[in-house]
Formats: sequence, C-alpha cells, structure tokens
Amino acid sequence: MSAKIIIAGGFGVGKTTLVRSVSEIPPLNTEAWLTEAGEGIDDLTLSETKHTTTVTMDFGRISLYPDLILYLFGTPGQPRFWFLWDDLSRGALGAIVLVDSRRLEQSFTALNYFEHDSTVPFIVAVNRFEGKLWHDVGDVREALGLRPEVPLVTCDARDSASTGQVLRDLVVHTLALARSADRPDTGSSG
Repeated sequence: MSAKIIIAGGFGVGKTTLVRSVSEIPPLNTEAWLTEAGEGIDDLTLSETKHTTTVTMDFGRISLYPDLILYLFGTPGQPRFWFLWDDLSRGALGAIVLVDSRRLEQSFTALNYFEHDSTVPFIVAVNRFEGKLWHDVGDVREALGLRPEVPLVTCDARDSASTGQVLRDLVVHTLALARSADRPDTGSSG
C-alpha cells in the first residue's frame, strides 16, 4: 500500500531538511537561490545560512513499514507559492505542519489551511532547531491555538529516526480518525 503525505509550514521551518533526512531515494528538490527579489519578503532572521528556497515542492519516498510506502511532498513556505498547496494536498492521507517555535508567526497560514481550507488530517511537529526545544510544548500548543485533538509532537528534522517517528505518529493519527469515523454511533436516543 502507498500513501501521499504533505509536509507543510512556513518559510525556513525545515520542510526540505525533513524530506531529505528520511527519504530512501535521492529527494527531488525544486530549490532556487534566494535573490534580491525576496528581500523584504522572505524573513531570514533565524536562517542566516539559508541560501536556497523551495519554489514548487520537495519529493521523497520512505518504506515506513514493509507494507506501507509513503510519498512525501514538501510544500513551499513563501506566501507567493501558497496557490500550489491545493494541488499538492489533493489525495493526501495526512499532513505534518512543521513549526519553528522561535517564529510561530510562520506557522499560522499552514495551520489555518489544514484547519479550515482542507479535509486532510494533520499533526503539528515542532522542529528542534540546533537540537533544542526552545519552548515548552504546552506553551506552543496554547500560542498556536491548537484544538486538543490535534497531536503536537517534536522532532529534529535533520534526524531520520526522529522524522520517521513523526511520520508514524501521523499514520497512527489518521488511522484512528478513520476508525472513529467508521464506528456507528452507539448512543441511545432516549
């Protein structure tokens, strides 16, 4: 069995790094050099070493289990490319919204998209930049205004074991949602 997974989030949160870290095939990256055209638009405040950006998508593949292959599609993070998200999300089993807790404002568009504009189930993963959890997970949940039923996990996008676990968390979440949707209502109408 195979499934499509979306990796979404704001500019510079680690989507390309996540796909690269876990893909069993050489990932396809549609990277372009950052240019003067992005000055004043792309926030490089905490990404001084970032020299390229995704302009269409990242693509990778992982055999998560012997009977489950995941095709990973990383979205571009800049607002000028958000029009691609509908096409990339079509037919997806689920999505990971990757966030940088140092720049939560970069996360709101992706969260809004999956909460309101999409039917794709999602989880939120806080990327531990430099291996650190910069803020308490409960504080991040509150700051993002996440509903209690939306899983919030942490990961290091550079580490394949960590990103593999986030993918497993997403699959478990989507399967649980599917099972609960299939259960008949057992409440009495009294």
